[in-house]
Amino acid sequence: MGRSLVRAVLSHGDQCTAVGWSQENTIEQLDRWHEGSCLSLLCDVRVRETVDHVMRKSVEHWGHVDIIVNCTGYGVIGACEDQDDYDLRNQFNTNFLGTLHIIQLSLPYFRDQNYGRYLIFSSTAGALGVPGLGPYCATKYAVEGLIESMLYEVDVFNIKATLVEPGHVRLDEPDDQAVLSAGGGAVAAVAAAAAAGGGAGAPPLPRRYGHFFVKPTPSEPYSTPTSPAGHAKRMIQWLNDRQPVSAVKSAELVWQLGHCSYPPLRLLLGSYAVESIRDRLRSVIEEIEDWKHLSFPATMPPEDENQSEGVGIKEEHDEQDEQENE
Repeated sequence: MGRSLVRAVLSHGDQCTAVGWSQENTIEQLDRWHEGSCLSLLCDVRVRETVDHVMRKSVEHWGHVDIIVNCTGYGVIGACEDQDDYDLRNQFNTNFLGTLHIIQLSLPYFRDQNYGRYLIFSSTAGALGVPGLGPYCATKYAVEGLIESMLYEVDVFNIKATLVEPGHVRLDEPDDQAVLSAGGGAVAAVAAAAAAGGGAGAPPLPRRYGHFFVKPTPSEPYSTPTSPAGHAKRMIQWLNDRQPVSAVKSAELVWQLGHCSYPPLRLLLGSYAVESIRDRLRSVIEEIEDWKHLSFPATMPPEDENQSEGVGIKEEHDEQDEQENE
């Protein structure tokens, strides 16, 4: 998605900082992007210093940065119980802390210029739980809570943010070099780190599907053919290259979003994202309605005023009867 976004940005005549993941890309691979309208840099979002270096270089080169698109993220497919400490920490360090590093180190620039736009890639996994992707979902839930909370803090500085929630995306970008166009336009710093993993002392990465790594051998309780923990793996293997949403078309929509005057908090990409998240929200509302009686105290029925008045009338009649008898 990051590469598709860089191509979309450049094709519209905007200027762009294309950021590659230092654990996967080399500066030689990024040199093909390094033209008049594109500055190519390496970064590891888990390391604050590298993020700070990208921000400083971008501002020095372009004079300002208007939009930051963060596509950083990766997941490990496997049951929650099967994912080890390295899997858990590295997903959080990349997906959540990496996003937080980008925000914390760029906000001072945006506040100084009284303008800025964040386009943060979340996922449908940031709005619903997916069996086999528990820790990954947890990181995306955390990102969504972070952005939603941050917007209240930075709106006064004219800073906007949108969470992009794609469904299953087909990586259909061409291998051609980007169409480089001269001219001005907005300056976008695109954090296109594909994933995180590897490094010194790290265990070997399992088989990879897109930005997901699959645990090679599930433990016995989760190894049956119909185990819910294998849902994510079965889904990705079945979809393969038949995933319904185009990365190229999605990149074009995200570029338009970056130039939208009144951006939404969330942008869902694809019918799968819309239907699955809508169904999940509907089920939450229905469950709240079913159980809300436990959250409110039972109220006593009001006293019947007519009944009270009737008692008074009867008492008055009794008094009159006594007086007449006397």
